[in-house]
Amino acid sequence: MRLGSLVEELDVEVAKAVNAAGDLDTSVTGFAIDNRKVAPGTVFGAFQGLRVNGEDYIPEAIRSGAIAIVARPEAKVDGALHIADPNPRRLFAQLAARFFAPFPDVTVAVTGTNGKTSTVELARQLWRMLGHKSASIGTLGVTTAVDQVSTGLTTPDIVTFLANMAGLRREGITHAAFEASSHGLDQYRTEGLPVLAGAFTNLSRDHLDYHGDMDSYFDAKMRLFDEVVAPQGSAVIWADDAWSDKAIERATKRGLRVLSVGVKGQGLRLANRTPTQLGQALEIEADGTLYKVNLPLIGAYQAANALTAAGLVIATGGDIARVMELLGRVQPVRGRLERAVISKAGAPVYVDYAHTPDGLRAAIEALRPHTRGRLITLFGAGGDRDAGKRPQMGKVAADLSDHVIVTDDNPRSEEPSAIRAAVLAGAPDAQEIGGRRDAIAAAIAQAGAQDIVLLAGKGHEQGQIIGDRVLPFDDVTVARECAG
Repeated sequence: MRLGSLVEELDVEVAKAVNAAGDLDTSVTGFAIDNRKVAPGTVFGAFQGLRVNGEDYIPEAIRSGAIAIVARPEAKVDGALHIADPNPRRLFAQLAARFFAPFPDVTVAVTGTNGKTSTVELARQLWRMLGHKSASIGTLGVTTAVDQVSTGLTTPDIVTFLANMAGLRREGITHAAFEASSHGLDQYRTEGLPVLAGAFTNLSRDHLDYHGDMDSYFDAKMRLFDEVVAPQGSAVIWADDAWSDKAIERATKRGLRVLSVGVKGQGLRLANRTPTQLGQALEIEADGTLYKVNLPLIGAYQAANALTAAGLVIATGGDIARVMELLGRVQPVRGRLERAVISKAGAPVYVDYAHTPDGLRAAIEALRPHTRGRLITLFGAGGDRDAGKRPQMGKVAADLSDHVIVTDDNPRSEEPSAIRAAVLAGAPDAQEIGGRRDAIAAAIAQAGAQDIVLLAGKGHEQGQIIGDRVLPFDDVTVARECAG
């Protein structure tokens, strides 16, 4: 593809920003935001970040063969075409999308603090059962009916994201759901392809080290409705969150079709929810009809995720009655209240990704109706992340659990004992066991036949990050080993 053909399709004002000295007839071979991945014919995106300024690597990218640099007008570019824009991330995404297209015909996105992974995966499952070739992209990687490949981030970089989407299309995927994190939305990592519907799950404290305050965090999430979802697209919104009304207001202002779900939902109203031994019985009202669904997932928040996923499928053409029927056939998502093992004493051990105060609360509250004895909660807090949530998580665990064990969870560059101390400030009576394997072994050993053990924080993760090393670690595997 010629560089000129990419630029010519852009808005006229943007196209005028192209330095006429460049060669628009040059063939484009790829896109990169990492100068180490630049090859001859590459378009290089040079962006200013919190820790790294991509503009510093422009000379190296040009020496490696970059033919064009997308950067601010103030950036110094010598030896390649300078495609300048005050918002180079967005422009780079637009160009890259034109290069990688086409993409799956139906694409939806999910944002929110908790529930994104489960929602996109459940949407994928529902589409698959409806006969569509479907995929999900997010924390679990790229998942199809036959494969799962890790990408390393909830929302991967824009080049990886678009390349993955284009690759899925070549494999015959027609329907794709992806997680849109606040970082990904803020950094324009989800641009370029038509998004027919977006979903908002909830908002609670997380990533304030990046966003600063809750209003800024919410605004980052709302880029999904403000700019990413296509005009005349749909917004599926969980109606029972404290921020839901504001999300509905933003989607309505944009002119999107709003389908709200939940107890307060107008599209899919959750009329009743009853915990069962293996899941929960739901009564859902839609279009004047009451549907009874035996959802094979534990927890109120999984009901929320299932209804949000159903809303996305319905918003993109799925028949309501058929979707309600299929909700009874969905499968648990990896690391989301996943039952890892039943101990020799008879105690079930669940693994969950909960790593925020609200996420931890939701996981504990999900298990409480199924607990006849004690609920034992084991968790930690990540290093180099929002420190303010640590005592809050401790308090949630202490208030809602019968016994709490505070351990390590990806301490990264921080001293693990200092992180644990911050958590223990909110749970002063908790048991402290630093080594996560030892902590899991202790939790399982303490659990009786009537008890339930919750291992929170890591979920699907396969490693423990200590310093700059990632040591192999899987809560599910370790739990099974400790249970004997």
